Amino acid sequence: MLQKISVPMVLRALEKLYDPPKTFLHWRTPLDLLVATTLSAQCTDVRVNIVTKTLYKKYQKPEDYLRVSRQELEQDIHSCGTYHMKAKHIQELCGLLIEHHKGQVPDSMEELITLPGVGRKTASIILHVVFDKAEGIAVDTHVLRVAQRLGLTKHATPRQIELDLMARTPKKHWNRINTLLISHGRAVCTARNRRCQMCVFQKRCPSSVTRGKPDLARKSGEPLPRKRTLLG
Repeated sequence: MLQKISVPMVLRALEKLYDPPKTFLHWRTPLDLLVATTLSAQCTDVRVNIVTKTLYKKYQKPEDYLRVSRQELEQDIHSCGTYHMKAKHIQELCGLLIEHHKGQVPDSMEELITLPGVGRKTASIILHVVFDKAEGIAVDTHVLRVAQRLGLTKHATPRQIELDLMARTPKKHWNRINTLLISHGRAVCTARNRRCQMCVFQKRCPSSVTRGKPDLARKSGEPLPRKRTLLG
């Protein structure tokens, strides 16, 4: 019978392979990161970082996002997809920041999730990266996929997966497990054509397509992944 994969096992193994930053999104100010995480919905971090490179030069305060027309903002963020809704959320949340928070990004989960377009995932990222607070685990598509495949959760919804990971992970590692699972999901445990033959969990993963077969990584001559920093 296979030994179940535990969160401590995942942390130990992935720490040896990856050295991810606190967030893969580029930012300078709390507002920058709030806007970037809004843009990252259904969009890659690489694309968001390309867009925000120009965006941050034009918009530096909540007032800047409100001075332009909705159409102009949509044009500036067009390549991030779903730009109508994202532009609407950005302008609405900037208005609320000015009206209720003196133009500053709030530092609590309760206040952040009241902002348009901000859910627990975005709020968890903001709180940890900007304010060094652990109030949740951000569950994006990579975290969801890898956690399910490794058997760290039996659930399908981000909130239930977050609760499972929170219950199994020491609070001090909540953000770390997020970025480590993202790193592994990008490098090895991809949505399509996953590279189980290169996975450090190959022999224990309940969803491995190579479990019980010869060491395909060695047979194919492919090198096992080395420690890397994944950006974007």
